Amino acid sequence: MKYDLILENIGQLLTMDYEKGGPLCGKDMDQLLVLENKALAIADGRIALIGSNEDASGWPADKRIDCGGKLVTPGLIDPHTHLVFAGSREHEMGLKQKGVPYLEILKQGGGILSTVNATRAASEAALFEKAAYHLDRMLSYGMTTVEAKSGYGLNAETELKQLRAVKKLNNEHPVEIVSTFLGAHAIPPEYKHQPEVFLNEMLQLLDVIQKEELAQFVDIFCETGVFTIEQSKAFLSKAKQKGFQLKIHADEIDPLGGAELASELGAISAEHLVGASEEGIKQLAASGVIACLLPGTSFYLNKPDHAKARKMLEEGVAVTLATDFNPGSCPTENLQLIMSFAAVMYKMTVKEIWNAVTVNAAHAIGLGDERGVIAPMKQADLVIWDAVNYEYIPYHFGVNHTQTVIKKGVIVFEKGDHREQSAFSFT
Repeated sequence: MKYDLILENIGQLLTMDYEKGGPLCGKDMDQLLVLENKALAIADGRIALIGSNEDASGWPADKRIDCGGKLVTPGLIDPHTHLVFAGSREHEMGLKQKGVPYLEILKQGGGILSTVNATRAASEAALFEKAAYHLDRMLSYGMTTVEAKSGYGLNAETELKQLRAVKKLNNEHPVEIVSTFLGAHAIPPEYKHQPEVFLNEMLQLLDVIQKEELAQFVDIFCETGVFTIEQSKAFLSKAKQKGFQLKIHADEIDPLGGAELASELGAISAEHLVGASEEGIKQLAASGVIACLLPGTSFYLNKPDHAKARKMLEEGVAVTLATDFNPGSCPTENLQLIMSFAAVMYKMTVKEIWNAVTVNAAHAIGLGDERGVIAPMKQADLVIWDAVNYEYIPYHFGVNHTQTVIKKGVIVFEKGDHREQSAFSFT
């Protein structure tokens, strides 16, 4: 058999191919399968076999890559982004530094409503182009699969426009996208005193979303000043009845019981969780709901409190990490930086971090059987790193360590291929 591509002279190969599978929970996250001095072959977009360098010398192939003793891992997976939006909010940074309250920023036309207005005004084509620009950035940082939420429309027309842009991106861009409907991201001004009416309007979109296959997940922002536990439960329960899988923005600020609600409803993940209660954490562990933690958001907003990652791990919770890429509270596409934040802010071990951004992240978006692992017959989503060991990536922060990205067995990014244009084309 002649293979499409062979990677040889791999220094360290992280497979995440655990006997028990995934997601990994609690103390089980502090392990890694590290193979040394290996080679692997790819055929038809999948891993064909893994062997020694000596074995590989006899494997016929169309193309070979000498990894030069570098680290090779599964492609990174980002399970929480707000990828599709219009506009930009850099002008708010100075206001935040001066201590201007968020509600005052809202009154001045900023905050989430600024993004909503810009997104409503943008065409689907414009949203596609801007999101593709950010997706190129994500790819350059080694991300081969991401989740993308809507939520900057807050009306039927724009929410569908966002979701359709995501579907088109998934069909045309190398990075694979899993779509989430977050129409219940905030209460728009026109429904300020009628949140239930607004939620009902968003629920009415589920049939067309299902018919056009625009989203696999439904999410809601359950938080003080946004949607209550009762509203969130009713909304998500109806989405579940329609056949959607659930996610929930839970306990980002206050311990309202979002973690407990995620456990009760069988959500695939609960996200943010900075204010999650001890009981909520215990219920996450018991129910198997994955905790999706977003340290970049706490960093950017300069919040003194962080998600209790170590407590979650001690209780046996499955933890994943994400960028929360969005224009207001975490404008970064760099999951490598998030890995460093998790080490410093959460005190997560390097082994826990690697599992969080591969195998556990795959399970957090419903792709645990196919992504986040390197094993025969699995999809060949790989990163060759400009590093010789796995500890180096979160240690040396703020720079891009990606050398080569392979998606479905095809080289889709190589160092020096910046794929960039000016961000100001979209603002």
